[in-house]
Amino acid sequence: MACTSCSSGGGCSTTSASGCGSKGSCSSGCTRLNVFDWLQDLDLPSDFKEFDIVEIRFKGGRKDFFRNTSRLPLITGDAVVVEAASNGWHLGHVSLKGELVRLQMKKKKVPLDSKDIKGILRVATDQDVERWNAVRDLETGTMFRARSVVDELRLKMKLSDVEYQADRTRATFFYSAEDRVDFRDLIKRLADEFRVRVEMRQISLRHEAGRLGGIGSCGRELCCSTWLTDFKSVSTTAARYQNLSLNPAKLSGQCGRLKCCLNYELDTYLDALKDIPQVQRPLLTEKGDYVLQKTDIFKRKMWFAVRGDNNWVVLPTERVREVQEMNKRGEKPDNLLAPVREEEKAPEVTAIVEGSLERLDDKIKGSKRTKRKKTKEKPVASAAAPAGTKAPRPATPKATTAEPDESVSSEAGEAAEGSSGETRRPRGAAARPLNRRGRGRGEGKRNDAPRAEGEAPAGDARPPRNSEGRPPRNAAPGSDAAKGTGEPGGERRGGRNSRRGGSRSGGPAGGATPPTPAS
Repeated sequence: MACTSCSSGGGCSTTSASGCGSKGSCSSGCTRLNVFDWLQDLDLPSDFKEFDIVEIRFKGGRKDFFRNTSRLPLITGDAVVVEAASNGWHLGHVSLKGELVRLQMKKKKVPLDSKDIKGILRVATDQDVERWNAVRDLETGTMFRARSVVDELRLKMKLSDVEYQADRTRATFFYSAEDRVDFRDLIKRLADEFRVRVEMRQISLRHEAGRLGGIGSCGRELCCSTWLTDFKSVSTTAARYQNLSLNPAKLSGQCGRLKCCLNYELDTYLDALKDIPQVQRPLLTEKGDYVLQKTDIFKRKMWFAVRGDNNWVVLPTERVREVQEMNKRGEKPDNLLAPVREEEKAPEVTAIVEGSLERLDDKIKGSKRTKRKKTKEKPVASAAAPAGTKAPRPATPKATTAEPDESVSSEAGEAAEGSSGETRRPRGAAARPLNRRGRGRGEGKRNDAPRAEGEAPAGDARPPRNSEGRPPRNAAPGSDAAKGTGEPGGERRGGRNSRRGGSRSGGPAGGATPPTPAS
């Protein structure tokens, strides 16, 4: 069967010299049972003699070997005229040539010196191809007419295909039947009606499906029509080994027989079943007898269940062997599943390392919690105050006559205690440190000298000042207001020295001489 789209008139070729050059990818069926010639692009030695036998393809994928006695330069896909089995000639296409033909003959057990091998007459001409195409157009009408004759004769046979010889001297009818058929009357009627020699050839249902072709349940073209030539017997045992459901509708192909692909993976399943235990009896346990329900061969898992219970138990093959050995000894396990062994826990890293690594995390978490609590308590304190009122500002601590170190430390402690309980921090003069409090512009250093009872401290007496912060003009030159100090006999330089942090002479604070007691 050649390509109808080829410009050369038939057959696919691997070169552009003849044929369509599709290299075996034609959709019209000329690539049926095609073989890839992987030696065609190799350069052979000049003195090398090519194998003289060529494989020729005919209609329906039928192939036969012919001898190239004339040493014709043939290319895969070329149409050639060959000698027919009987008198006459037939037209076919080259499917394989070269050393690969020798391997094919060895595979099919065809001897090289067989006398049944016919010869190739010539390369087909245009007249030969036109005559062959005209004969092919008669095959469809002949087949339908022959089927009507079979029905008239009431023969239990199925006529599937008809093939005319290229010289129209003989017609071969392919049929399939379950029993032996007496078709002598059928041959007479067909010979008288079509004026040709009639040959009846019985084929099996698998060969019939291969000649007709089709699409299998896998979505691809049938194996028997593309590459499979040797049909082996297929039994339901292959389906049992593969744990397939014994459904005839799913296991049978288009030919009505078991699918040939059931034998493809059978050897792999047989090798895997060697490690699977054979369970012919139920497994005996204290809870009941467990029956095998399903087996996953490649995962090595088996499913068991008590009769009448839908809850299946999955077991590995090793556990199944253990239960079988226990049953042989007359023992029954409490449970079908293997006892769970408690694994010893590895010591934690904190136990190995000296000390606990979590103590740092606890400290960090504790500090974060205290900060969050403090931030949350502030709005609560402000909300507790009555509306329209402000929180009282902390009172400014007054200077006392205590020693400098004790007074500073005690006042600092009181300020810290007062600030922790208040909602606002003190500002202004109260926010300044105690050692700088009370030192304003023009003020002297605090007088820490002892004074008489009932006498006011020297630093509390401040002269009146105007809006500009200066003493009034009408003040006497020797008065306290002009000197800028509240102590008699004070000097103006004391204020400047007080700003710098103390007097240069290192005397009492304020730079003034202490009063002499009255004699």
